Amino acid sequence: MFNKDGLTRLPLQALRSQRWYAPETIRAFAHRQRTQQMGFAREEFLGKPVIGIINTWSDMSACHAHLRERAEAVKRGVWAAGGFPVELPALSMGEVMVKPTTMLYRNFLSMETEELLRQHPIDGVVLLGGCDKSTPALLMGAISMDIPALFCPAGPMTTGKWRGQVTGAGTHTKKFWDQLRLGAITQHDWVELEGAMTRSIGTCNTMGTASTMTSIAEAMGFTLPGASAIPAADSRHPQMASRCGQTIVDMVWYGHRPSRWLKKVNFLNGIVVYMALGGSTNAAIHLIAMANRAAIPLTLDDLTAVSRRVPVLANLFPSGNALMEDFFFAGGLPALMKKLTRFLHLDAQGVTHQPVSQWIENAVCYDDDIIRDVSNPVIPLSQGSALTVLRGNLCPDGAVMKSSAASPALRCHTGPALVFDSHEALSAAIDDPDLDVTQDTVLILRNAGPVGAPGMPEWGNLPIPKKLLEQGVTDMVRISDARMSGTHYGTCILHVAPEAAIGGPLALVQTGDLITLDIAGGTLNMQVEAEELARRRAAFTPTHPVFDRSWAALYQQHVTQANEGCDFDFLQSGRVVPEPPIF
Repeated sequence: MFNKDGLTRLPLQALRSQRWYAPETIRAFAHRQRTQQMGFAREEFLGKPVIGIINTWSDMSACHAHLRERAEAVKRGVWAAGGFPVELPALSMGEVMVKPTTMLYRNFLSMETEELLRQHPIDGVVLLGGCDKSTPALLMGAISMDIPALFCPAGPMTTGKWRGQVTGAGTHTKKFWDQLRLGAITQHDWVELEGAMTRSIGTCNTMGTASTMTSIAEAMGFTLPGASAIPAADSRHPQMASRCGQTIVDMVWYGHRPSRWLKKVNFLNGIVVYMALGGSTNAAIHLIAMANRAAIPLTLDDLTAVSRRVPVLANLFPSGNALMEDFFFAGGLPALMKKLTRFLHLDAQGVTHQPVSQWIENAVCYDDDIIRDVSNPVIPLSQGSALTVLRGNLCPDGAVMKSSAASPALRCHTGPALVFDSHEALSAAIDDPDLDVTQDTVLILRNAGPVGAPGMPEWGNLPIPKKLLEQGVTDMVRISDARMSGTHYGTCILHVAPEAAIGGPLALVQTGDLITLDIAGGTLNMQVEAEELARRRAAFTPTHPVFDRSWAALYQQHVTQANEGCDFDFLQSGRVVPEPPIF
């Protein structure tokens, strides 16, 4: 599976674990002694590559509930290939359970990953994750540590059904919630849905952030080819995990670390796949953060250039009408990439030390409705793309939206703003029958960005006021400095930068100001005179919560803005951190 052509096998003494185990010193004696204390014989670990398995399993992460078993499958592969596997538990970020948002802790997991690998005698690592922020976090840490690393995706859950209707995690939750608010379904129906929609282990089965990021990881070369779409409950999933264990041993012996193969073309391939999948807007933040860790320049402009050329081809919720299990049986990511060859850098390599052209050489599409041809897209470029970047006096550093999910009637729209300073205020007012709002109103939520919330929660899919739902309104222009779940849809403008909390123009908008959105022109503006904006800025006082202790305090002090990746300023590429001294 790993292509050794043109590579030289490293001698045993070149492995970093040998610094711990090989010397005839009192400290190395203690390392060997304590390893044997755990029941391992000397011949089981001495002279072998030590393979770390970073496991993000926990009882509070439904998407990762099976990763203990998958870690055992990885170990089987490592043992079979002559390595010594060690499992290292790390922060588990179950998207639904973690509050206020897993995004607050993405950088935490990236730091933990890097430091777990640095502080232990690890030669190479298999990263077990998949739920939303866990994928970029693990990859960011591995890129910064720069030892051989391979990502093993958790896999999507199986298809859900309720009363004969296909249900996708997240996407249909929002739809059924609106139906419950309207009285279209009963409380009994709602309770029944709880037990029917998410019916197996694994990540969301729609093209939400989880499958967007695991697919991007595969397209970039961080996984084994075809790994990202294998359903978590499928018997082929633990087989893939075992092959990850075998492959990483070869990667270690041949020194195949990220800096050897990760280039800008890998990121560009990931972006092409992102657009063709109709993926989550969250990927725009994560891709930039990952590139910064690799010292590879990547901006919203790079993403825009690809989005203007690559239409949505994957017929998956929320842009289409199928789910990840259907995508897998249609041929998975290799089949999609084969249809995208004109856009891809086919000479890019990944963890297997093979070019993309070889990954997809034998790929076959078995359902041309699920994985469309470029000539028959799910959504033509004339109707929008997976990512549209907007700029204007409301978002000078950019804002993003999934224009393919926007209502045609709202693609060019001017309406009065209705501003909420917090999600609490929005939630308290949104179902008020006396709320002064029409279908032309532009709903605005601020103080929901990286610093303001903090952590930039997925609050951007602002609810439609109940009085308008009752009138049949299903979409409105909605603007925030928050993010939105990749499983959601609608004319939602997100990631407004700079955010309100640090004095961005969003902080200056007042209820009643006219807001103009022009998707085709790529602009978002408030129709307020410069002199008036200057007056408001002089009177501006931040209203977001400020933390003086805890992780949140560190986060607010060091997080960058959405257009910069929301990483910590001190974690982005810089001087190489030296190996730990051993005395």
